[in-house]
Amino acid sequence: MQRDILDEELGPKAFAESYPPVGAVAGLRLMHRATSLRGRVAKFTGEIVVLVDPAGREHRFRNRPGAFALDGETVTLVRPSTRAAAGAAPALRRTAAGSLVADDAAARVARASRIWVEGDHDARLLERVWGDDLRELGIVVEPMGGIDDLPRMVDDFGPGAHRRLAVLVDHLVPGSKETRTAAAVTRDGVVVLGHPYVDVWQCVRPVALGIAGWPEVPRGEDWKVGVCRRLGWSDPRDGWRRVLSAVDTFADLEPELVGAVERALDFLADAG
Repeated sequence: MQRDILDEELGPKAFAESYPPVGAVAGLRLMHRATSLRGRVAKFTGEIVVLVDPAGREHRFRNRPGAFALDGETVTLVRPSTRAAAGAAPALRRTAAGSLVADDAAARVARASRIWVEGDHDARLLERVWGDDLRELGIVVEPMGGIDDLPRMVDDFGPGAHRRLAVLVDHLVPGSKETRTAAAVTRDGVVVLGHPYVDVWQCVRPVALGIAGWPEVPRGEDWKVGVCRRLGWSDPRDGWRRVLSAVDTFADLEPELVGAVERALDFLADAG
């Protein structure tokens, strides 16, 4: 039986230990496992790998643990260092999002590209899990306070090839107001992603909170207030404290949110 990638036994610790780190020195011959493309490293930024194939064409890939193979062995690419050049891997740590960063990696100066989320809770949840990755990429997360005026806000931002925008939306399901609003955003350099849940709280897996499931709240009733009442939490402030403290890694989140954030990071990192 196929195992769930979020299963505790196959969680971040096991994932981190699966693929040995290798310094991505220029000229290193690799294979990108998802596409089987083979080439030599021409550029490595930590999050982006540029391979040159035998015909001289450049191919850009997002760096992920286990994305590449060296001499038939699956590896994780890391920044070359003096120790790496001498045959020893640099000191690494696994982030809450499951990626590898150097222990001494400094935060990158913020890029022009941005991730927009609907509210403060969304932003704080992303920071809790993807904070290290965001700092390494130089990506800032900004709360919008709602998406009712999203097309105008996107036009004001002025996305382009080197100034990209990823928007993360709650309740992105067929027929919803959020989906109709997202469909009105048609500019280049912007992508609207999301998850099917009513609120970002629901993106936290019930097992992480020790509850059987998120309660149903009738339409017309404030969702957070209704959830707190049905779960015996005193109020939304108490509820948010419980929700945020239950999240340690991406394994505590629903895969729909994890996938949306990862696609957003890929999209922004590729802006250069």
